[in-house]
Amino acid sequence: MANISAADVAKLRRLTGAGMLDCKKALEEAEGDFEKAQEIIRKRGQAIANKRADREASEGVVLAKVAADGKKGMMIALNCETDFVAKNADFISLGYSILDLALSSNPADLEALKDLQLEGMKVSEKVTEKSGITGEKFELSFFARIEAEAVQPYIHPGNKLATLVGFNKAGIDVQVYKDVAMQVAAMNPVALDKDVVPEKILAQELEIGREQARREGKPEDMVEKIAQGKLNKFFKESTLLNQEFVKDNKMTIRQYLQSINKELTATGFIRYTLNV
Repeated sequence: MANISAADVAKLRRLTGAGMLDCKKALEEAEGDFEKAQEIIRKRGQAIANKRADREASEGVVLAKVAADGKKGMMIALNCETDFVAKNADFISLGYSILDLALSSNPADLEALKDLQLEGMKVSEKVTEKSGITGEKFELSFFARIEAEAVQPYIHPGNKLATLVGFNKAGIDVQVYKDVAMQVAAMNPVALDKDVVPEKILAQELEIGREQARREGKPEDMVEKIAQGKLNKFFKESTLLNQEFVKDNKMTIRQYLQSINKELTATGFIRYTLNV
């Protein structure tokens, strides 16, 4: 049997992130061959991950970041089973390494991101490997991107909620961008403006308004008008540009942006949350 030193074990631990005992056993099995030992750990990780496949990974982190030029932002959600692991520095670091790879490689969607190479293996394989090391199910469950003249990220403390907002003008005070990104986090709009609310949601809101009017005993010839009025209230509460600005409810987000620059507006947003 190869002579396995503490330094060898520590080196393998740095390479794989596996526990000291697992590294020692892998090196002994591989007779001191580091490549074989890493493969043994990966296979064990896959076996453990397979056993956990039916478990629910409802905890994790949502991370967002913008490219150096400020014109492209990306967001991912990396899930695990417990909040303890979600707060672990290595888990968060894995999330950021995937996010940085996405920013540099520009994948089209989640599946394309999973197929990218990270540290010599596919992202999906790296997630599985890390899953096996911790003994918890890991899952890369969400990926989204946004491009604009300026993109602003916001990650709420705790890493359970993140937003990205695109704007039509660069070079504005970054606090303005941050204000809107935090507005999206706090007020959860369903759409940017009333003219882009999905038809299905419009129909639902109108039907809710009609039913409420009827329950209140309003005359049938007034029902449609009342429902339309309730829809207009919905637009004010649920579309970003028409929402009251959280920091100053005397103006809407549209008015706030125009007070900074008459042509400034938001062009799109992404909001994703875990357990919030």
